[in-house]
Amino acid sequence: MKLLLLVQDEQRILLDRFYSEIASQFDEATVLRLSSDEQADLKKYFKQNIKCEDYDRIVLFLRFKKEMKQVAFLRTISNLIFLEHDAYQNYSDCKYKGVFSKHYKKIPWVRVLTSGYTVSKKLQSEGIDAVFIPKCYDDALVKNLNLERDVELGFIGSIKHKTYAKRKQLLDTLDREDNLFITRTNSGKEYVETLNRIKFFISADVGMGEYMIKNFEAMAAGCVLFAWNQGEQENRALGFKDMENVVLYSSIEELRDKLNRLREDKERVKLIGSNGQQLAEQEYSYKKIANSLAFALKPDLRVPSKKRILFFHRYSYS
Repeated sequence: MKLLLLVQDEQRILLDRFYSEIASQFDEATVLRLSSDEQADLKKYFKQNIKCEDYDRIVLFLRFKKEMKQVAFLRTISNLIFLEHDAYQNYSDCKYKGVFSKHYKKIPWVRVLTSGYTVSKKLQSEGIDAVFIPKCYDDALVKNLNLERDVELGFIGSIKHKTYAKRKQLLDTLDREDNLFITRTNSGKEYVETLNRIKFFISADVGMGEYMIKNFEAMAAGCVLFAWNQGEQENRALGFKDMENVVLYSSIEELRDKLNRLREDKERVKLIGSNGQQLAEQEYSYKKIANSLAFALKPDLRVPSKKRILFFHRYSYS
């Protein structure tokens, strides 16, 4: 099978290794990085650079806000797949609520690889060909360095964007009242070393319905992960077990109660950290998820209506 993977040229996190792992799963694979301007005019980019008939699957991992404006062009691609890490916004109280569903239904043959189990089930119930492919972490970079964990409660990441309003509210409360250490770091070595200083990593994916990448990174670094509870289905799909390999909470009061219990039980702390690290390493490495992604691409796609698609052999690629 021949794969074409189109990705963003500039992303907050470096995913080159993940793309390489995906490419390694196929007989032939091409990864192209598109600038913001190129993403905004896919018709022009394809005409100048791509022959669709050369590939069995064409996967887009691009900015949704640019992608959604180009439905007329996207409907001309019969072997199209979307890889999407933000589809949880389809079911959250934000400007994109319901927008992902509407977009996908305009291209009814498209397969959508989403990073939330519950999100994928909801999309499936709407008639969309959705497949759950979890987020993952760079296992070559993020490791338990066995450093002294001199920060009891910590969080690393962004809280400024509107998407993170509920996250910010919770973390600000813990900052004021519970001495939570909140910081941002450069990607790479500084980030990993800072993670390794944190004993209890406080994740606050409030209202998102799925777990962000930082959860897996914190576990892989040996932190005891305190994660906002995204529900029984999501936890079961990921193998998250409360007070065994992760600490789940649905309120600040529950977080504080479990934190106080763990402060008195060092063996339980050690066990949760070890089990969480093992889960991340075994199930959420780049290679593991790249394999799952490749498997999800191989089944036949839905057949587009001939009335709705113009095949690319009609275009000139001079």
